[in-house]
Amino acid sequence: MNIDDLRCAHACRNSCGLLNEAMRRENEMVKFYQRVAALCDYPDVEQFVENLVQERSSNVLKIVQKLNELQARGQALDGVMASYDPAGC
Repeated sequence: MNIDDLRCAHACRNSCGLLNEAMRRENEMVKFYQRVAALCDYPDVEQFVENLVQERSSNVLKIVQKLNELQARGQALDGVMASYDPAGC
């Protein structure tokens, strides 16, 4: 998928399609850099690539955290909406 093909659905409630795509791409980059590090036998370059792996892995965790926040917020809003549901009385 090309960056120009990405579109925001503007309907994020419990999740975000763009963040899910960003996480997928970050995971791909982590795997790529891990393969590069495994193939590299020059210590300076290998350490540099390992740092890239750590940075990308950190980005994945940040994205997961934001997705979890979105889901929690959506669930809270669902709870508030359900408390005003006249059918539930």
